[in-house]
Amino acid sequence: MNPLSNSTQIMKITLPTPFPVGDVNVYLIKGERLTLIDTGAKTKESWHSFTQQLKSYGFTFKDIEQIIITHHHPDHVGMLDYFDRELPIYGHPFTQPWLNKDPQFMQNQTNFFNRLFLKFGLDDVFFPYIRTINEPLKFSCNRELKYFIREGMTIDGLPGWIVLETPGHAQSHIVLYHEKSGVLIGGDLLLKDISPNPLLEPPMVKDMIDRPKPQLQLNRSLTRLLDLPLSTVYPGHGEMITEAHHLITYRLKKQRERAEIVRGFLENKPMTAFDVCKTLFPTIYVKQLMLTISETVGQLDYLDEIGQIKIDETKETHLYYAAER
Repeated sequence: MNPLSNSTQIMKITLPTPFPVGDVNVYLIKGERLTLIDTGAKTKESWHSFTQQLKSYGFTFKDIEQIIITHHHPDHVGMLDYFDRELPIYGHPFTQPWLNKDPQFMQNQTNFFNRLFLKFGLDDVFFPYIRTINEPLKFSCNRELKYFIREGMTIDGLPGWIVLETPGHAQSHIVLYHEKSGVLIGGDLLLKDISPNPLLEPPMVKDMIDRPKPQLQLNRSLTRLLDLPLSTVYPGHGEMITEAHHLITYRLKKQRERAEIVRGFLENKPMTAFDVCKTLFPTIYVKQLMLTISETVGQLDYLDEIGQIKIDETKETHLYYAAER
């Protein structure tokens, strides 16, 4: 059943990706303009699947009049390269340096992670990993946004929809909210079967002193949804969500429980962030370093925010302690 007006339709297209997360969902919104939300990763398999599913809805890719990007990850932007260069593309300003692979931005990212890995106490053997951190971008694109979108903005051709900034999983993350129907095009903010990773990223604002703290951002982005009437969430991966508030409450509860486990580690002894990571993910941290260290640091940031730990920053490698209750 279409939760929107009879003049507006949402059509789901599920595409294969080369990533462990599996298939990605992109969406067509048929309103005043035929709008595509996200594009999928840049592979021949994905493009073939996309064009075939478009055909089943009665369209070709040339019928699409504009594209909106929820965030910059390759599985959401890669196939932008297959569309006409004059097609209007909307996204958060933080998306741009990832889309065109700005050389200075990429170098700044390398420098950022070199400094961060020192602070977190990673073994020297893991530093060469930084050189491979952008390998997934081979499935991304080389494009320019036509229009920047920010909090509270509307988009031509999509009456009734507003943009909400929802950083956490990515600094560039936005969602689209249709207030009248309670429908949310949610990107990777809320997924039915898994919790999106709060991924570590370099600062996106010039002269920003502190690094972004994505777990805290993700918690705030999810919490603000509790104040919105939500009927349906169309996520970037997995099935549609109809009990969003219940799922958000569950996700926040599980995050607090995971943080308490981390605090328990620190009650036994002070640890570096990497020590915590190895304890929390003993079997997978080597193969999934960025995901596991991001999750670990997210829990430490949360514990620091609520005053449950202390951090010794007097040395190059930071040490984390459990605070007295």
